[in-house]
Formats: sequence, C-alpha cells, structure tokens
Amino acid sequence: MKRRFLRTAAVTTAALVMTGGGTTAALAADPTPDPSKAAAELCTNLNQLSSDTAALQAMKPDTTTKDQLKAATQKVQDDWKKVAQSTATWTQAKKDAVKTAAENLKKAYDNMPGSTTASQAATNLTPQVQALNTAVRDARSELKCP
Repeated sequence: MKRRFLRTAAVTTAALVMTGGGTTAALAADPTPDPSKAAAELCTNLNQLSSDTAALQAMKPDTTTKDQLKAATQKVQDDWKKVAQSTATWTQAKKDAVKTAAENLKKAYDNMPGSTTASQAATNLTPQVQALNTAVRDARSELKCP
C-alpha cells in the first residue's frame, strides 16, 4: 500500500505540474499577481512534498509504528494540498500576467489623443508592447510551445 500511495502521489504531482494545475484552480484562495513569487512558492511546496515522501519511503516496516506511519502519511497529504493550491496560484498568475499586459496596451492606446502621430504612438506604446511580449514569451516558454 505504501508504494502504491507514493507512486500515486508522484504521478499525480507530475500530471498536475505538466497540465499547469487547471483542475486545481478552484483551490487557489488568493492568486498572486506575481508569477515569480508563485513559482517560487510552488517549488518550495514541491520540495517539501519530495522531502516528506522520501521520509515516508525510508521508514522501515519492522521498526515503524502505525502512528508514525499515519503521521508521515498525513504530512505527505498536507504537502500535496499545498502543492495543489500553489500550482493553481502559479497558473493564475501566469494567466493574469498576459491579461494585464494586453489590457495595459489597450488602455494606453485608447488614452492617446487623436492628434498623436504614428511615430509618437509607437514610441508611447513601446513599454506596453514590451511587457506584453515578455508575458507571452514567458507563458509560451512555460507551456513549451513550439
């Protein structure tokens, strides 16, 4: 049973990370607007899950009590919940980064006076275009788009 649980946890974690946590979006209590912070939180939580899973795996069947096994299993389950929540937060932050950059570009364009020349418009929109380009590039990189 212990091996089946560990294998299931590892496969589920891998699937969650690979799919971007779409199925766990409902678990995100307060998505952060900072993808870097969310990614760091996800890494921390994955590291803790890995550590506690290794500790569970290292338990010796002949010297481990049922209470020790229960406590170790509970730690892994608690870690998994944190991974699920931080994955959803990280995914939402990535989506929000692209959405915000696109909205900021539209707002900047919409707020330009009618007398703005094409050259002035291009210059004025450069920061928003660069921000959108960066957000899209980062999202494509995360998704490993061709």
